Amino acid sequence: MRVLLIHSDYLKYQTKSKTKIAEKIDDEKKKGSFENSLVAFTAVEKEDEADMQGVVENAVKEIADVFSKVGAENVVVYPYAHLSSSLSSPDAAKKILIEIESELAEMDIKVARVPFGWYKSFEVSCKGHPLSELSRTITSQKTEEKEKEKGEESKWYILDEGQLIAPEEFDFYNKDLEQLTKYELGKSESSGEEPPHVKLMKEKGLADYEPSADVGHLRWYPKGRLIRDLLADYVYLLVTKEGAMPVETPIMYDLADDAIRVHAEKFGERQYRLGHKKKELMLRYACCFGAFRVLSDSFLTWKNLPARIYELSTYSFRMEKKGEVVGLKRLRGFTMPDLHTVCRDLGQSLVEFDRQIDLCMRTGEDFNVNYEVIFRATKDFYDEYKEWMHASAQKIGKPVLLEILPERKNYWISKMDFAAIDYLGRPIENPTVQIDVESGERFDITFLEENEQEDYPIILHCSPTGSIERVICSLLEKTAVEMDEKPPMLPVWLSPTQVRILPIAERHMDYALELARELKDHNVRVDVDDRPERVGKKIRNAATDWVPYVAVIGDNELESEELTINIRETQEKQAMTREDLVKLVKQETNEMPFRALPLPLKLSERINF
Repeated sequence: MRVLLIHSDYLKYQTKSKTKIAEKIDDEKKKGSFENSLVAFTAVEKEDEADMQGVVENAVKEIADVFSKVGAENVVVYPYAHLSSSLSSPDAAKKILIEIESELAEMDIKVARVPFGWYKSFEVSCKGHPLSELSRTITSQKTEEKEKEKGEESKWYILDEGQLIAPEEFDFYNKDLEQLTKYELGKSESSGEEPPHVKLMKEKGLADYEPSADVGHLRWYPKGRLIRDLLADYVYLLVTKEGAMPVETPIMYDLADDAIRVHAEKFGERQYRLGHKKKELMLRYACCFGAFRVLSDSFLTWKNLPARIYELSTYSFRMEKKGEVVGLKRLRGFTMPDLHTVCRDLGQSLVEFDRQIDLCMRTGEDFNVNYEVIFRATKDFYDEYKEWMHASAQKIGKPVLLEILPERKNYWISKMDFAAIDYLGRPIENPTVQIDVESGERFDITFLEENEQEDYPIILHCSPTGSIERVICSLLEKTAVEMDEKPPMLPVWLSPTQVRILPIAERHMDYALELARELKDHNVRVDVDDRPERVGKKIRNAATDWVPYVAVIGDNELESEELTINIRETQEKQAMTREDLVKLVKQETNEMPFRALPLPLKLSERINF
């Protein structure tokens, strides 16, 4: 059962016409008006028919619990089929809704039920406090069963040079690791502030919220799109050098496929689902579904393994909670580089895991972003592969947070998560590597062994950077953290404008444009501030745009072979030739991808987005 609970100022409804399954009602029930109500919009699903009484009991407990917390005067049970595309039979739905109404009334809760099977107009006003909008998936599972399923809690340690130390006993000389540990253990407090990157992504003309879309979907402007494309190129080059084979797969899948449905259910309410005629479809939340279907339809032998499949998902979708969606950090539609590696056995997967740790660490170095690490494993895996885990943690070169789970609850038995820490001390989830022991069999991915027997592989999931949006988030948050230490800027290879040329007067314009064309020919992103402003203002504008290198062109430059370059990182001025300037930019962008600036060369010709 799917339930959407709205604490409303008021709810008004009016029946319009009835369907074939409409219940018989008196005239007084054809319309209704309720004030200060907890409205339970409810969709009864097929699986609820297996244990209707269990579903009723759990639904009543949930509704009553929320009712007691929000201070509503009454409950309105409102049948709302649009919450699910896997609906129960009409008879089962009516029976369950009637029982919910009856049991709530027995608890001395004032309750009303809106008629089932009628087309209705309605008007609802949500109060807008933190508990005024809640979505729930109700099953028949008993509370004690859920508690049993939870089992023991994870055990947490700081793993430092092979030693396990309780977090409360560890001397945190690394502030970022301390903040990550507090967050994971639920001991950090949210300030409620907006992370600085949200303001920066707008100020720098990178991206903004799209008001006409669902929350958590962004519009990207040319500069932001350029940075995203460069990061996508970066990951492509990184993984293809490791032997990954790029593929592209659909963004939506049919949940009638048992393997896809079971895999999707592990994501619970965070799925984007949609119905089409008699099909229930899901928008992917990662590239796993497509990659696994490609692999299951491929002929693999032990000689092919390890085999690496790569896809950049534009986009993946996750139904994050509305209140948690913020800027580039948590989105409902995002771009995720996904690398899946098919391994012959666990031994081969551990070797690949270590290689992919190196990949993840390299991205942190290339972005000049500090990652803190959480290493996770089930107790069984840790006990058997303790030496490997400690050796792999040593590769990080500093203490890591270790989580040991009492038993496996997901498809993975071990994973390593890398996180940057934002200005507010909260983690930004970036790269990850996971050992998946379920999906090979679930998706019927097989390979032929040397003895000609078929076997299921182990699969590694890896995103060497995490989502592209979170990479940009990390870079922007880093500038906020370092604001007092040095001028904020992006890495030169990601800076939309790498060199800006500032002609002092109109007579210097031809020289400035000629210099710009020469730099463009050497794959330098360059622009010219030809606007009729004073040179001091042009310099300030270049600083606002975080331009790494600024060349002011005056009479001296027309008469000399040398340029005077303002270097943002060091705040120094340096005399150099054109060739020296090109070498300087190339040195800072060595081995990184390049794309031309997708904006007019002259700033006067640009749109102010």
